[in-house]
Amino acid sequence: MLTRDQLEQFKRDGFLVVPEFSGREEVDKLFHHGTELVDQYDLQNDFILGSQTNTTNEYFLKSASDIGFFFEKNAFDENGRLAKPKSSAVHKLGHALHDLDPVFRAWTRENPRIRGILKDLGYQRPVPVQSLFHFKPSGIGSAVPVHQDGTYLATEPQSVVAFWLSLEPADRTNGCLWVLPGSHMQGVRRRFRHTSGGSMEYDQPLPEEFEDKQGYVPVEVEKGTLVLLHAAVAHYSEPNTSGHSRHAVVIHFVEGTDDYKWSSDNWLQRRESLPFVPLYDDAMRPSSISVLQT
Repeated sequence: MLTRDQLEQFKRDGFLVVPEFSGREEVDKLFHHGTELVDQYDLQNDFILGSQTNTTNEYFLKSASDIGFFFEKNAFDENGRLAKPKSSAVHKLGHALHDLDPVFRAWTRENPRIRGILKDLGYQRPVPVQSLFHFKPSGIGSAVPVHQDGTYLATEPQSVVAFWLSLEPADRTNGCLWVLPGSHMQGVRRRFRHTSGGSMEYDQPLPEEFEDKQGYVPVEVEKGTLVLLHAAVAHYSEPNTSGHSRHAVVIHFVEGTDDYKWSSDNWLQRRESLPFVPLYDDAMRPSSISVLQT
């Protein structure tokens, strides 16, 4: 799937744009299924973006082994009632879509193109650990702050890679990704840890060179484009102030061989009845994931 030049570009920049990864029919199926899940959802136990109480923390943690519905913070009026249609008010669905929903499970686990890219990257036993349907509704879709995916998901050593699939055209007007090329070279700069006391907190402030947003480039893509993101590459997105939505599907994979350990302080911990399952197992094949190491 990936050429030598593409692999070198990913290693150099920390991200890679793969045009026409998914065809229109496949993309439309994912798009419509995600919106159907929202339409069928009854408004209970809502997690409002940016409002983490004990109840919402529990809901957030439970979503590691479930499909949680997370709403935009501006989706509700002063009385706490939904002020917009559900399909225009959701921020994301997550985080076990790839295991619990048949449509997203099939796209993740029966997709030869995903397998091909993971093999090209050198994964021997890739494990999908988190999946998101990321909504960016027109006029309300909120910003995603600067971050590294490895802040929130970690293996020892680090092996997280994100597959970000555009379900609609993304540009500067509707909240496309902005990425800082080469920022992965210094590794993951801070972690979001689940403490022994049950709270979740950052262990370091965001580096100043990430926060000032100098040097970031917009990743403007067409529908069906895949963007690969290294665990340590800094990226963000602006609010969607346009009249067009910008939805995407995101799957995070890690290496699952015995040399890589899932961090015990990751917020995302599966219940015993829903263990992580590798996509395939080529652990006996001599390989490395040096392309991901920094």
